[in-house]
Amino acid sequence: MAENSMTDSRVALVTGANKGIGLAIARGLGARGFRVAVGARDEDRREAAVQGLRADGVDAFGVALDVTSVRSAGAAATAIEAEAGRLDVLVNNAGIAGRVEEGVQDPTMLEVEALRTVMETNVYGALRVTNAMLPLLERSPAPRIVNMSSTMGSLALHTGPLLAAYASSKTMLNALTVHYARRFAQTPNIVNSACPGYVATDFTGHAAPRTPEQGAAIALHLATLPDDGPRGGFFDEEGPIPW
Repeated sequence: MAENSMTDSRVALVTGANKGIGLAIARGLGARGFRVAVGARDEDRREAAVQGLRADGVDAFGVALDVTSVRSAGAAATAIEAEAGRLDVLVNNAGIAGRVEEGVQDPTMLEVEALRTVMETNVYGALRVTNAMLPLLERSPAPRIVNMSSTMGSLALHTGPLLAAYASSKTMLNALTVHYARRFAQTPNIVNSACPGYVATDFTGHAAPRTPEQGAAIALHLATLPDDGPRGGFFDEEGPIPW
């Protein structure tokens, strides 16, 4: 899957871009010539990320974005329209693990509210932001949407520890990816899911073997696919992942 040379004046939004994989994706898109909107809820962390990216030569600007709020998603779209006029790439990266007890989320002990909290960010958040950004993405000649998922959401692989809330949220996010891809099948908009692998972030206690930059690689690839690239798939760096 070769990357396209789509760079000049293109605009990308990365949610949860103030740290970890999201920040690495933002930096990688900036290195490819994108103007990058750093979507994050915390103002101080958002501004610090923007300043750090600018120091690295990235044309970045901050966007206040709480993915659990429809109003915030709409305001973010308005802000991006005012700042850039369009959107070419959306990376739905913002996500949470949810409450973990002794290293697991046991489904027999899982409270509905705990599952709802994870879904609110990982699934409903991606839905809110995507739909809010669609009018801007429609202005792009080659829009791309990348949903950051996990092999833990694979119904075939059953990877990682027993995290019933987190893994289930990624399964549902993958399902949404498929349906968005179906909806946009006859359009230039290409939608895929990506797994970054086991990355050293706050989520993993920074104990994982892969760097955020390594984790960002598949998202950068899918964000810059050529027009004949794959649609509605689930990928890591090695290729397609079983559903």
